[in-house]
Amino acid sequence: MKHSNMKRLFVLLFLINSTTGFSQGTEGVVTYQRTQFWTKILPRLTFLSQEEKDRELRTWGSDDTGWKTKYQLYFNGKESKFVEIQEQSEYGYNRRPSEYMIYRNFDQEKRVEIEEISAKQYLVEDSLVTPSWKVLNKIKEVNGELCMMAVTEDTIRGQKIVAWFANNIAVSAGPEKYFGLPGLIMELDIDDGAVIISAIKVEMKPVSEQLVLPKKIKGKKIGASDYDKLIAGIIRDSNKGRRNPYWSIRY
Repeated sequence: MKHSNMKRLFVLLFLINSTTGFSQGTEGVVTYQRTQFWTKILPRLTFLSQEEKDRELRTWGSDDTGWKTKYQLYFNGKESKFVEIQEQSEYGYNRRPSEYMIYRNFDQEKRVEIEEISAKQYLVEDSLVTPSWKVLNKIKEVNGELCMMAVTEDTIRGQKIVAWFANNIAVSAGPEKYFGLPGLIMELDIDDGAVIISAIKVEMKPVSEQLVLPKKIKGKKIGASDYDKLIAGIIRDSNKGRRNPYWSIRY
């Protein structure tokens, strides 16, 4: 089948899904693989000295296949929780997952986040603020799901964010800090491929137990505004000191 015909077929399928209300359900778990490419990130850090760039690029080599970690997103129509999962290394031992967690309660418009920043754990509790999305007329398939493209921006880190969402999975959840689209976010592209977070498995099943928050959550409590100031300050100080801030914070 020619590319033009395939694209017309995808558009037709997308319109059929939209008009018939077809849905796979609104409760389940998605497994994502997050791949971070240092060789794409480092050239963009213009404040680093060339010596520091060269040293870090030598560490990662010319054939950078990406630093890979896996996460799971539990979701239903009211909540979502995004966490890192434990994996067995190639050497046979289990790598301990980070404490990173992103929780969203859409009904209560509430966010709870656990994140390690500069070797210190923070607990962010605040109201939800939906990213400002622009939906574009572009489609592609991600893990068997027909997805539409939307874009936004991380103004603190200065990153372009591209999301691909499946409108036939009618929940507004997504990986990391991104949500608020009329379908589940199946893939995120951060800064033109510097980081790719892509769904590799989707299971529609009850996940009420997994969505429950821990009774005790460790970390210094801060609000969303203080979190943004903290991240911006680390980037600003690293810029002045000609250091890589992304050893201390997530890219």
